[in-house]
Amino acid sequence: MGKLFGTDGVRGIVNLELTAEIAMKIGKAVASAFLKNKGERAKILIGKDTRVSCDLLEGALIAGICSVGADALCLEVVPTPAVAYLVKKYNASAGIMISASHNSFEFNGIKIFGSDGYKLSDELEEKIEKIVLGDIPVDVSGLKYKDLGRKIFVPQAVDDYVEHVSGSIDCDLKGLKVVFDCSNGAASESVKKLFLKLGVDCVIINAEPNGVNINDNCGSVYIDNLAKYVKKYDFDAGFAFDGDADRCLAVDENGNVIDGDFIMAICAKDLSKKKKLAKNTVVGTVMTNLGFNHFCIENNLNFVATKVGDRYVLEEMLKNGYNLGGEQSGHIIFLDYSTTGDGQLTAVQLLSILKDSGMKFSEVAKIMKKLPQVMLNVKVDNLNKLKFYADEEIKNVIDKVNKEFEFKDNIGNKLSCNGRVLVRASGTEPLIRVMLEGENLERITILANEVANLVKEKLS
Repeated sequence: MGKLFGTDGVRGIVNLELTAEIAMKIGKAVASAFLKNKGERAKILIGKDTRVSCDLLEGALIAGICSVGADALCLEVVPTPAVAYLVKKYNASAGIMISASHNSFEFNGIKIFGSDGYKLSDELEEKIEKIVLGDIPVDVSGLKYKDLGRKIFVPQAVDDYVEHVSGSIDCDLKGLKVVFDCSNGAASESVKKLFLKLGVDCVIINAEPNGVNINDNCGSVYIDNLAKYVKKYDFDAGFAFDGDADRCLAVDENGNVIDGDFIMAICAKDLSKKKKLAKNTVVGTVMTNLGFNHFCIENNLNFVATKVGDRYVLEEMLKNGYNLGGEQSGHIIFLDYSTTGDGQLTAVQLLSILKDSGMKFSEVAKIMKKLPQVMLNVKVDNLNKLKFYADEEIKNVIDKVNKEFEFKDNIGNKLSCNGRVLVRASGTEPLIRVMLEGENLERITILANEVANLVKEKLS
């Protein structure tokens, strides 16, 4: 990570950490990095979620883009995966999404996609960062006034995206009764168009954004509300999206949460059965539940784990030719249809499997057993977040906890484990995340608090 870019673009509190000045420089830098040959104007797509600050940042980005002679194609409110798809469909030079995903409304962020619809490489991010910071100059002295860029509104963006996602299955979804929680975010318009088109008997909640209610006690971060709704009103399933709808979580008819690990298991088994799972392999992260590993072993599937972050999952998929990967948080990448995680695409794929099975959602989800997991977040500032990896006392406690989970034979050879501990710095927030898994919930809760308390004592 550089000075500006984290694991998922540039992010911060608007007007404090992420200012209009920075956004304008980013717009200028992105357009400069993707300038076409002389006489061919660059086109930069801009999408946004529903935060009140999006208009401010959008205006600043447009100013930067137009100042170097590129056009800004404004998609208005669309999900992040729509930008990733449309940048290629519209033959644009790059795409920018203004969103801070699952964060509260005072945060915002800027995500950048290349002309191929993929998030930028580290090298290209570094180049853009150097332009923003002034290390690489941008010379516009020869740009004539008539060659300045223009703002162009693209009214068909949502419809084009909906057409693409609905075309990922070859059946309708009639007969399914489903609730969709849009988190008052970027999916608020597209969800209704998509699932009515597919014939779903649907109820849509939290789709009335006002600029400050995005992710506010709703969406995938607060999925318990959806779970109660589904159970109370006898729906077949429920889906909750985050603020920019690049991920989703689900609940079955009983209100049980179906997280990203279960979603990957259900989809992997279906794709494998149809001989469509590339190399019979699924890509997850080190946060993927141990129960998923057991599921893969039982079903003769291969599992590859990467660092936390959907960009690392995608890198592994592209590198080795895999077509399914994701995270427990609900970022699921179906590489046959999308270059990034897509919450609505995930919901479409799951509902298609559910309808085809003729079973209840809870029965479909029984293919995997999740090990109990405890997750604790410790607030730290960004400086102490960096110190975490060098603290020997914290390392020693983590090693001690890991050893407790080891199975050994009578001569000391490690055979397997019935649990694990993972402690890492968040790539998007000022937090140290402490995660423990194991068969005994009471014991791992005690151990998780022991580790978290030490982290808090040393780094808070």
